[in-house]
Amino acid sequence: MLTLISFLVTLGILIAVHEYGHYRVAVACGIKVLKFSIGFGKPIFTWRLKGKDTDFSIGMLPLGGYVKMLDEREAPVDPAERHLAFNTQPLKSRAAVVAAGPAANLLLAVLLYALVNWAGVQEPKAVLASPVAGSLAERAGLTGREIVQKAALDGEELETVRSFEDLRWRLTQGALDGQDVQLALVDEAGSSSRTVSLPLSKLDAADADAQLFRKIGILGPWTQPIIGEVMAGSVAEKSGLRAGDLVQRIGQTVVVDGQQLRETIRSSAPLAEAAQGAQVPQDWQVLRAGQPLALQVTPEIRQEDNRAVARIGAYVGAPPEMVTVRYGPLEGLWQGAVRTWEVSVLTLKMMGKMVVGEASLKNLSGPLTIADYAGKSASMGWTAYVVFLALVSVSLGVLNLLPLPVLDGGHLMYYLWEWITGHGVSDAWMDRLQRGGVAILLGMMSIALFNDVSRLVG
Repeated sequence: MLTLISFLVTLGILIAVHEYGHYRVAVACGIKVLKFSIGFGKPIFTWRLKGKDTDFSIGMLPLGGYVKMLDEREAPVDPAERHLAFNTQPLKSRAAVVAAGPAANLLLAVLLYALVNWAGVQEPKAVLASPVAGSLAERAGLTGREIVQKAALDGEELETVRSFEDLRWRLTQGALDGQDVQLALVDEAGSSSRTVSLPLSKLDAADADAQLFRKIGILGPWTQPIIGEVMAGSVAEKSGLRAGDLVQRIGQTVVVDGQQLRETIRSSAPLAEAAQGAQVPQDWQVLRAGQPLALQVTPEIRQEDNRAVARIGAYVGAPPEMVTVRYGPLEGLWQGAVRTWEVSVLTLKMMGKMVVGEASLKNLSGPLTIADYAGKSASMGWTAYVVFLALVSVSLGVLNLLPLPVLDGGHLMYYLWEWITGHGVSDAWMDRLQRGGVAILLGMMSIALFNDVSRLVG
């Protein structure tokens, strides 16, 4: 139920803001607006504001909305009202009305990011866990427990890293831009410092997928290798593990943090496959109430997403150290604008890479994934949901600016042609372009829906 409510609220807010952008600028330009609708199909609720000519409604299908304006191309217009019709307006007014929808979504994202910046959010401290074996981070000399103080793309000035999420964002930028990332580090005691370079330019553009951070080698912040909640009837419970056990050693491997502990458990899967499916027991040494204890744990091997995965049925790793990230009024607003710009640029880059085949089409997401993440973010608290809402608002704004004839960007493309040539696109070409745009959009929606089903079913 939370997922459904969060999804409907998300769509309602984003669609209402988008269409209000069109509506508000149309009214400001002196255009008569006949109808403002959130959703398609039969209206379930309709009203009209006192002194206004516009009918407002909420449709049964919430997957979109529209603003219907007086227009001679759609229906006959009374000569006395011809000056109020959309098609009779100067080019700059028509372009402004069309661009206002995506602009409203981007402005909403700025305000949402700023709201989170002002309120402050608890995020993991930028302390590195043990790097993934063979990853770029390990080859760069990272060992774990380093504190990241500053970071920058290659050739840029180092900037303060406020949290692990801040670091993750900078790594994402570097990977998609194909640029190395410089990290300014201090040790746990703060007594020594150094700068390392992560050669993210060596990553292939197609590596910008769900496994991106595994290839970089930085999966999460440093945590103590403590066993958390143990599920009833699980391998962990049967092996004698208890919540609060501090894992010191597995076999001959000294365990130093939660990330390494998870990777060591994960390594059981390929070992089991090499042993033709036989489960491989591990000798664990844990510290319980200050006393060392030897246990034998045999991880359970499961098939997930067509690959073998080892599980012990317990939460692995203590919660990370948290910091509060908060900005002042002007800085928070500025950072909201910066983040909106950065997300917009990364969205366009990712779309471009998918078009030319440099990134997988599996990165496309549709309504099912949006609904899933809406529910998950809402369950994590209002700040997580607001950040999610801002991200989707940016995506909606950028998507609508694409030069596809059925989108706002397509209409802006027509107006650019009109501005250059002095005359509009012919009806014949308009029809061809609309058909092509619908075909492309339906193709994108089909791929996104297929990816949704694959993610949720897999």
